[in-house]
Amino acid sequence: MKNLIIVLFIHCSLLTFGQTQKIPMDASHWKHDNAKAAFITHRGVSAIKAKDGAYYQIFLKDHVFANGTIEFDVELIGRGFPGINFRMSEDHKNGEIFYIRSFGKVTPLQRTTLQYAAVLDSVNLWDITDEYQAGATIHQEGWNHVKLVINGKQMRVYVNNMERPAMIVPKLESLREAGGISLSGNVIYGNFEIKPNVTEGLSAVEGYTSTYNEPRYLRNWHVSAPIDFPFGKDLGVAMPGVPGDKVKSDLPDSTTVWNPLQAESRAMVNLSRNFGLTKPGNRRLAWLKTTIHSETAQVRELALGFSDEVWVFINGKLLFLDKNYYGTPSQKGFRGRATIENASFKLPLKEGENEIMIGLANYFFGWGLVARLDQMDGITIK
Repeated sequence: MKNLIIVLFIHCSLLTFGQTQKIPMDASHWKHDNAKAAFITHRGVSAIKAKDGAYYQIFLKDHVFANGTIEFDVELIGRGFPGINFRMSEDHKNGEIFYIRSFGKVTPLQRTTLQYAAVLDSVNLWDITDEYQAGATIHQEGWNHVKLVINGKQMRVYVNNMERPAMIVPKLESLREAGGISLSGNVIYGNFEIKPNVTEGLSAVEGYTSTYNEPRYLRNWHVSAPIDFPFGKDLGVAMPGVPGDKVKSDLPDSTTVWNPLQAESRAMVNLSRNFGLTKPGNRRLAWLKTTIHSETAQVRELALGFSDEVWVFINGKLLFLDKNYYGTPSQKGFRGRATIENASFKLPLKEGENEIMIGLANYFFGWGLVARLDQMDGITIK
């Protein structure tokens, strides 16, 4: 009898493990806003559609997702960012998001069609996760089939082509292990299903990133606490020919408290993880500093990616300043993203210790910085 119970338990466990859960699009399974979306029958299946072009978000009821495969169909009927949140916290402020940029016809060569980003304290980190974009074949009419394979730290995304991943994410960055699921956009969704713990051999441990083997990135920093830095205010810095008492300095002083901070796996210093959301319409400033030891006096090139505004000092002297404001003439690359291609400039190093200090301001989405030297000859990073 005891052996029979064990066999039955194992059998039931196997049925649960990997059993496909087909989840209808109806009010019993999804929390939704009646004013923005309606459950319908579309192409012969239960579906949900936006009302009058409204953007909507629906939440899967009574389900906690950790690892496995998620599949669904999406038909593009409006412009925007249709996608899926998963491993969401109960307050919906943290999790992972994958979405399609739907603004008309695209080709697989357009790498900005698909996007993955972590969501931290309601901040979608799209502008500091440039690496997590990809192209895909997207149908402007009819269903697009999306499959996400998720295990531990990694994710593979398939869009229409189920033979080759359109996107590989080697490290999911929200740090959440499980949570809720939602769908959003001005689109039609149908054929939603989950296969718990079906991960197709995908490793659960963090995968390889292109910066892993690269010693030229500056990874070891100290950071100050953020302060409010209203729009219209410029950084108070002593200028040549201007008496020091005429300018109120905004630079750190002997009372500033510094805390150690390591760059993350992509060599990105992610201040959004430390300091959370900058409230809409506000601007904040934090300081970063690191020390470089040079065996000789030399000039190196420093490549810098940042969001949204920087002031760079070396040994107490202002060396470089720039802005990377989304939607303005100052934005860099694709819509103001923080990438190592944003800027580069000469870095004059004296023999011995050199302190690099950077003021980094934020007003919009992700708050981060990535820095890389051109060479490491005769250089030690403290």
